Amino acid sequence: MSVMDKLKQMLKGHEDQAEQGVDKAGDMFDERTQGKYRSQTDTAQKKADEFIDQNRRDNPPQ
Repeated sequence: MSVMDKLKQMLKGHEDQAEQGVDKAGDMFDERTQGKYRSQTDTAQKKADEFIDQNRRDNPPQ
């Protein structure tokens, strides 16, 4: 089983919590770096949210 498969399995049913965690982690990173890497952080958050949304569409709760 690949790492991506494990992540998808872990996310199933917890997408909202994962999105909140991504947002909180990105905000904390921005705060600690005083916004120096804000654009890169925003890009990473956007990619993570897209992955979570894709997983939500591919694996709806049953």
